[in-house]
Amino acid sequence: MAELAALQAAAQVAYTPCGAGSMVWHLWGSGPPVVLLHGGSGSWTHWVRNIEALASCGRQVLVPDLPGFGDSASPPDGHDADALPPWLEVGLGQLLGARPVDLVGFSFGGLVAGLLAARRQHPVQRLILVGAPALTNHPIGRIALRAWQGEPPGPARDAVHRHNLERLMLARPASVDVLALRIHDANLQRDRMRQRRLQATDLLLRTLPGITCPVAGIWGAEDALYRGRPDVVEHALGQAPAFESLVFIPHAGHWVQYEDAPTFNAALASVLGSMAS
Repeated sequence: MAELAALQAAAQVAYTPCGAGSMVWHLWGSGPPVVLLHGGSGSWTHWVRNIEALASCGRQVLVPDLPGFGDSASPPDGHDADALPPWLEVGLGQLLGARPVDLVGFSFGGLVAGLLAARRQHPVQRLILVGAPALTNHPIGRIALRAWQGEPPGPARDAVHRHNLERLMLARPASVDVLALRIHDANLQRDRMRQRRLQATDLLLRTLPGITCPVAGIWGAEDALYRGRPDVVEHALGQAPAFESLVFIPHAGHWVQYEDAPTFNAALASVLGSMAS
């Protein structure tokens, strides 16, 4: 947990409006801004192994807790991905003015990022999707997850989390370390957006043709959402008019930026370096 504590201690924390409350942002570094959007039942901690690499490369890294997750207030006007872009736009405007951003969205955050880029209310220089859902109208096969809510903190609840992380988030059992368990447990308890359903549709697939900025993808080759179906991802991202690249990282699952952070960070640096900032 020292890794997480040190990262949090180094952050600047900012607050922007979200309904009657605030959206909480963590910021590191300086330079051209890159915004990281976490996944469902997540928070800024989904990016714990990627923030320092970006900041050390001369980027300002902005990572919000999306409305309804982590320490941010719930949105007053909806319970799904389509309710979040306006609050992100308010926050980005307050923190950055009209400065363009590189936008990286993981999982549910990828759907939010796509909707945000398509609105064109805040300038998005490029969009990078990571394990994003909503790319097909064919249902994803059932992933057998276990309920954790009835278990008190301790070994039994950790065993449930380990099972679920292995089924959905991480491809290798050894990747489910103490840090992953603690991050996952803390984030689940603060998820107030459990009515979200758009991730099970093809909304992002239908949105991509209207996104005019360059689009790239970084995926774990063993992502449970698309295992054995890389063609679904390839076809969907190809609908973006300015589609640039798609990288599959071998032996990594859905939470690829955690499971193989060195390879992911190198792939992200390559994409971000492909266009002058």
